[in-house]
This record gives sequence, structure tokens and C-alpha cells, in this order.
Amino acid sequence: MIKPHGSDTLQPRYVADDAARAQLVREAESLPSLLLNSAAAANAVMLGAGYFNPLRGYMNLADALSVAANMTTSDGLFWPVPIINLTKETGATVGSRVALRDPNVDGNPVLAVMDIETVESVSDEQISAMAGQIFGTNDAGHPGVATFTQLGNTLLSGPIQVLNYSYFSAEFAGTFQTAVEIRSEIEQRGWNKVVAFQTRNPMHLAHEELCRMAMERLEADGCIVHMLLGKLKAGDIPADVRDACIRKMVDVYFPANSVMVSGYGFDMLYAGPREAVLHAVFRQNMGASHLIVGRDHAGVGDFYGPFEAQTIFSENVPEGALEIEIFSADHTAWSKKLGKVVMMREAADHEKDDFVLLSGTKVRELLSEGIAPPPEFSRPEVADILMAYYQSENS
Repeated sequence: MIKPHGSDTLQPRYVADDAARAQLVREAESLPSLLLNSAAAANAVMLGAGYFNPLRGYMNLADALSVAANMTTSDGLFWPVPIINLTKETGATVGSRVALRDPNVDGNPVLAVMDIETVESVSDEQISAMAGQIFGTNDAGHPGVATFTQLGNTLLSGPIQVLNYSYFSAEFAGTFQTAVEIRSEIEQRGWNKVVAFQTRNPMHLAHEELCRMAMERLEADGCIVHMLLGKLKAGDIPADVRDACIRKMVDVYFPANSVMVSGYGFDMLYAGPREAVLHAVFRQNMGASHLIVGRDHAGVGDFYGPFEAQTIFSENVPEGALEIEIFSADHTAWSKKLGKVVMMREAADHEKDDFVLLSGTKVRELLSEGIAPPPEFSRPEVADILMAYYQSENS
């Protein structure tokens, strides 16, 4: 199986030993508390689950600035996006040990324990510079920029010990998996070449066929549909509805032992190319040998060119920085001429009208009215789930 990023073995920050974890939980009750924001909490979950291997905790300011500018930490580790605990709290002190509390669970239980190595003030200019480098824009209309620039001006760095996986393991039991668990399941299934498909949306027929194309062309043993389970922007489909849609599609239309349905606990950044590289890093950590990177991967609005998330791998990721390989895909759609889903760039003698193309707005209108999109666009079983969701929202 492919090695994790930056180390020979996976080094998750979750305290797996029951006795040691129970002792830490007791200790945490007597420690000073810090209520995390959702971004820092999501980073803790990903660190705990092994997805952010080989990081031991939150980056300091020098590493955060270096990663934002050059995609490497100060000591040369390739990394695409700063993994930080940026906060508005200012009472923490260097050398202290604090209980990090979960903002996303009632009662704010302790999520992790942190040893604070640095407490640094980050200027508005530094935050603005990092935002521009991570997101490619400083436009406050970009949801990632809007979130990042409002987190605060105090940066806390240091290693963490993670005690639980927030709401993900309870609310998405059977779907949320750690990188450790996915590696174990890949091994149990006897897979070697594994394709990962990133999604924050339900999968329509074109997405289904893209996974099938990638598996066939790469001669892969299997595919992991790996869905984001954390916070999205307003209007996106909730994770439980996406989960139901994807599982129905896989159960009905894929052979047994060919597709895993899984999810990870992270908030969407909408960072386009940089987030695509982060997706590659943590898919390598979970054992995937290939990642499908499609048109406008991890993008939002018109902030990124359609293929920037692909060209960053050839233009900005140094040779040998990652072992995982990219399967570059174009937009896929049903060809009326050929009677099947194709990559649009591979369809010779086709005009736009030769494809079945529906805007997101049009699809939502149809579903809200109880009208299924055409079968060339969406599987009927998936459409039924989505129609029920939209009609419940509008009732």
C-alpha cells in the first residue's frame, strides 16, 4: 500500500488507548479551557484521524506563513494549506497545557488537549497575505476568505492529543472513518490500486460514470467515494442527504467490493487549487494511490479557472513531493449523439446542445416541484431521495 505523506507509518494524534484517553479526559477537566472555532476544531479532528500526517499539532506563525507562500513548512515538509489554531482569545501562555473545547457539540465537551509552544500575534496584513495566497483572492465574497479573515489575530501552536471525533462519529456512524480505519479496510478488501473521489454534493450520473472511467482506465481494484461531512456554505445539500444518495447509487449500480462509501470530518475551505492539493495529501494518508481531480475541483463561484486545480500539480507541486497520482478529468455529461456519459473534451464533433446539461438552479427547481431530472442526468433512485428532501424543506 502507498506510504503516508512524510513518514513510513501513519501517526494519528487520537489517543487510542482507552486507559490513557480516560486519564486525559479526567486531567482536561482541571485544565484551563479554550473554546475552538469550527475551523480549528476541524483541524483537530483531521489530526486525530491521521489525515494530516505527519503533523503533530497546530503550526506556528513561521510555518503558517511559509506554507501559505511556498507550500512548505520551515523545515521543508511539503504542505499546501496552513493547519492552524487562529483565535480571538488572548489569555493563553507559552508552556501551558489547555483543554480544547468543541464549538460544534452541545455543552462544548473537550475535543483535545494541547501543549502550547507559541502564542503569536498575527497582523491583519499577514492574515490578508495568507488569505490571498491560500484562496487566490482577498474578496470578502469568497466564503473561505470571509471565514479565514474573521478567525482572530492570536495564533496558538503546539502538539495536541485528540480525545474524540466531535459529532462526526455519532451523527455519521458507518460513514465517518479515520485514515487508520480506511487503510485497514483497503487491506481487508485486498485492494492495491485505489481511486479516491472527493465530493461535497450528491452524485449524479456523470459523477458515477467518472468514477467508473477512472477505475477502468487505471485498472484500479476499487474506488473510495470520500465525502466531506463538515460545514458547507448556505444552500449546499446536508451531509446526511448526500450520504443516502451516494449509498443508494453504489448499492444499485456498482458491483460488490468495487466501491467504498466513506466520509471525513472537515469544513469545506473552497480554496480551489490549494484545497485540491490538500485533498491529495490526506487521500495518500488514507491509502489511496490516485485522486480524481475534475473541473473546478473544490472551487466556488467564478474564483478559479476550470482546470487550475489540475495544473497546480504539474506547475507548483515539486517532483516527488507526493506519492499519490492525479487522474485529471474534464466535465462529464450525457452525449445525445453517443447515448452515454463522456468526458466533454473527448467527444469529437459535439456542440454544447449535443449534451444533456442542467444548471444547479434548474435541478433544484425540478426537485422542489417533485419533478425528477431526466435519467440521462440523475439516477431515479437518487432523484427520489433529493425530491423528498427539497419538498420537506419547502413544506
